Amino acid sequence: MAIIEVENLSKSFATLAVLRDISFSVKKGEVAAIIGPSGSGKSTLLRCITHLELVDSGSIALAGKTLVQDGRYVEKAALREVCLQVGLVFQNFNLFPHFSVLRNITEAQAHVLKRSKADAETRAMSLLAKMGLPDKANAYPCQLSGGQQQRVSIARALALDPEVLLFDEPTSALDPELTSEILKAIRALAAEKMTMVIVTHEMAFAREVADRVLFMDNGVFIEEGDAASVIDNPKAERTQAFLKRLSAK
Repeated sequence: MAIIEVENLSKSFATLAVLRDISFSVKKGEVAAIIGPSGSGKSTLLRCITHLELVDSGSIALAGKTLVQDGRYVEKAALREVCLQVGLVFQNFNLFPHFSVLRNITEAQAHVLKRSKADAETRAMSLLAKMGLPDKANAYPCQLSGGQQQRVSIARALALDPEVLLFDEPTSALDPELTSEILKAIRALAAEKMTMVIVTHEMAFAREVADRVLFMDNGVFIEEGDAASVIDNPKAERTQAFLKRLSAK
């Protein structure tokens, strides 16, 4: 079963075409990594899937529920239900600085899912334990390292029980030592067969954890296939050039 289905998706900002007739799908339990140069449309694609950007044309369905069909969005009540199927982990954490870690994770549960305070806190503490942060519930974001903040962000996204989790360069704001904390957390989710789409520049990580890698450039997918094939033996010249330049850094 496809959890994400995108067909003929296009998005422009003024005269700049960012996504050009994109089509792809992600199966339940699959981990897909999207790689490519900065400005190729990767983040915009994730923002369209999560309804943070409006598409110009095309269709998106999440867990069998239509978000937008031929450029026309479903009505508001249905839109809200569809958006709950997907969670997004941002580059820069986006935690509420004036909320404790616990409240950062319980707030949306209470307002969106209408969970009781007790149930929301139970779920939050379970996720903090999963992220290796059971002792940080009463801390504030400013008291945490970047790696800890990002793990709280992952817990917050998981708290709404999405069918799929999207990661937009989850380690880009971290130094190498802290990056390992996030990659470990994502590996654990992959082992649990959480459906994920990960935009990343961490090629070794993508090769290890992703079932499939898609290379994007200039708003289109140039090449896709199993992770080892695309990263170790890319067929497209543009993919080869990108990976060569990345390995030379």
